[in-house]
Amino acid sequence: MGNKLYVGNLPYSFRDGDLEQAFSQFGAVTSAKVMMERDTGRSKGFGFVEMGSPAEAQAAITGLNGQQHGGRALVVNEARPMEPRSGGGGGFGASNGGSGNRQPSSGGGGGNFDDPWATAAPAQGGRSGGGTGTSSSFDDEPPF
Repeated sequence: MGNKLYVGNLPYSFRDGDLEQAFSQFGAVTSAKVMMERDTGRSKGFGFVEMGSPAEAQAAITGLNGQQHGGRALVVNEARPMEPRSGGGGGFGASNGGSGNRQPSSGGGGGNFDDPWATAAPAQGGRSGGGTGTSSSFDDEPPF
């Protein structure tokens, strides 16, 4: 067993210090981090704690898993490595050849990539810049 623990179902008011305090009764806490929403600064309701030893980590799991904190039953178990995510795709404009990270792609999709706020949305009138990398009959018409 490792030293790093996943802690889920946290009260949204929990912060790093609260997490460290709750786990310190079971041994040395090397780090305690509550995951926060990037845009709002609000807790995501889960975090990670790294204990000083595997024995302390096991003691924390045994002592805190299922215990009530702020009206919520904590979920505490050994942290697993994050699974790899597939990149790109999804979201607005993905069907128009957008790569999801606003970088030019070989699939075309139109748009001005010099402008960081540009999207792969179709031009007014519902026409797209293509998406296959080949020219279309609309290429010589002025933009509207």
